[in-house]
Amino acid sequence: MGNTGRRYVLLAVSAALIGTGLGAAPDAMAARRLPSSGCVNDLPPKNPPRGPAAAPEIRFDLPYPKLLPMQEPAPRKPIVRIPSQQPPTRDKRCVDPCPDITDPKKPKPAGATGSLDTLSLAFPKITFKPKAINIPYAVPNPHPPKTPPPPPRVNPGADAAPPAAAPRTPRVKWVRWVSTLTGKGSTSRTDKRWQINGTDLGIMWEAKPGKIAVAFGDTFGEGFRPPGANGGDWRSNVIGFSSDDKLADGMSIDTMIQDKRCHAVQVIDARGVKYYEQTNIPTSGFAIGDRQFMTYMSVNSWGDIPGTWLTNYGGLAYSDDEGSTWTRAPHLRWDNVFGASQFQVASMVPEGDYVYLFGTPNSRLGSVGLARVRKDDVLNKTAYQYWRDGRWIPSRDANAASVLFGGPTGELSVRYNAGTKRWEMTYLDVVKGAIVLRTARKPQGTWSAPVQLVNSGQRHQLYGGFIHPWSKNRDLYFTLSQWSTYNVSLMHARVY
Repeated sequence: MGNTGRRYVLLAVSAALIGTGLGAAPDAMAARRLPSSGCVNDLPPKNPPRGPAAAPEIRFDLPYPKLLPMQEPAPRKPIVRIPSQQPPTRDKRCVDPCPDITDPKKPKPAGATGSLDTLSLAFPKITFKPKAINIPYAVPNPHPPKTPPPPPRVNPGADAAPPAAAPRTPRVKWVRWVSTLTGKGSTSRTDKRWQINGTDLGIMWEAKPGKIAVAFGDTFGEGFRPPGANGGDWRSNVIGFSSDDKLADGMSIDTMIQDKRCHAVQVIDARGVKYYEQTNIPTSGFAIGDRQFMTYMSVNSWGDIPGTWLTNYGGLAYSDDEGSTWTRAPHLRWDNVFGASQFQVASMVPEGDYVYLFGTPNSRLGSVGLARVRKDDVLNKTAYQYWRDGRWIPSRDANAASVLFGGPTGELSVRYNAGTKRWEMTYLDVVKGAIVLRTARKPQGTWSAPVQLVNSGQRHQLYGGFIHPWSKNRDLYFTLSQWSTYNVSLMHARVY
């Protein structure tokens, strides 16, 4: 259950609770609104302690080339997991579980007031630092891990699939911010419980009845400072689970996959080398029976222009142990030929006998294509059919798929709404600077005109927009990322 709805109750809590971290004097709390966690100790300090001013540094990097051999296939890394820490009880939710790990170190005391330490001027420090420019190249792995053989080739044939008439454009009555999902002051205190100080995306799917999986992208711990992705303890992706079905007051994350105390672990491995495989970012997820699936994009490098990047391929990973460990399917990937291939950024949705694959090229500027595969053949690339000109056809070329509608489209989130019998799709339109919503009667469309949910004037430097699977009736809940904070919020829209 979310904690945000209880934050105003704390205004009446006695000052005697200060020692537990649950309260403060009522007059002190009345002056400042509590964060989504409902915890006074998550408020920024009014007068943060300041140490002596550090001398400004002027640094000159001295670049030099460095050849970096990369073994292929990648060496297998040891997998370390511990049981997930369970959510705290209500009376302990504001107590830091690992203060020895997550609490910031106290600054050294400044000199006495009026001393030379505080009155003297610090002279700039000029440094020259060599900086390696890695030039990665592939070399054979002398001890390659065993790879299973590819699935047998099949011929799925062709089927007629005319589009349906477009439904009317959805109407958005209002959209409101609900709570902070990640970072300092978030509903589940991700900074204190899992060292998630900065992250993005928040891709959700129903892992099993009563349990939502939520996956995040590049994640940072100690040293994170907004805006943007930065800091120490970089993990390309992390995953948690939620049973919170009362979303109106926020979304609580119960547990995350961990490798040590108070630390969420990266679940899909990545090489971590720019211009080779800089990171692996989740793009969607779904479950079939006891198996979890997660689409991801292998990012070669982030672009210099905001909202652009180059992928190596779009792939699929799966887990048979409730999301603890993941295997990248070695024979199922959509290679990015000349940087212009379809299905690099994907959203996969099971419905009926099929799983539907919606995808765009890398970055946020392309258009949407569509494919499908029978649920039993998800890991067999030869079993996929691509929607082209009113038919499902087999093809070795993913670019054979027709464009469902023109771009720009960024980071799709798609689901089938059984209540309304409509397909729903949200994505970032970078030209409008807005997260928009479209609907359709069939996955192949015809898709409605887009309607704006939230724009960058309301939420600065926004992106993402991933639908919560438990949205129902006219209530659409979705996660929203902002580069300015580099964290994730839960949003609520009323849609007709």
